[in-house]
Amino acid sequence: MSLRAQLTDAMKEAMKSKDAKRLATVRLVLAALKDRDIAARTETNKDLVSDDDILTLLAKMIKQREESATAFDAGNRPEMAAGEREEIAIIRTFMPAQMDEAAMKDAVAKTIAEAGATSIKDMGKVMAVLKERYAGQMDFSKASAATKEALSGK
Repeated sequence: MSLRAQLTDAMKEAMKSKDAKRLATVRLVLAALKDRDIAARTETNKDLVSDDDILTLLAKMIKQREESATAFDAGNRPEMAAGEREEIAIIRTFMPAQMDEAAMKDAVAKTIAEAGATSIKDMGKVMAVLKERYAGQMDFSKASAATKEALSGK
């Protein structure tokens, strides 16, 4: 089942169960997805965005909510921060399991070896492959730091 279908089913299920927070969050995701579909549409290409693009969108939404929660904590608004964290938990249910630190470093090392990367100049090539293979499965800011460390250590 595609990620788009899972989101639609989750919206229907949230409506049936009258789970207002889940319904609002899933609708927010579907609205962002529709915006992305419209932005990707051209005269010759009417295709909808792929599951990988949806995972990238979900990761971006999680990052935005984490930043908002931090800002709300700093502004002494714990109830707002809690709401953002609830949305993060709901969005994460649609993403594959996140890699732990060791698995991420292993994936970075394998990708560096496969790409034949030897210096920091090859970092873009390595990151492109990582984003293609592990969309939604790893935190790319941490992966970027691990890649930089591995390439500069050679």
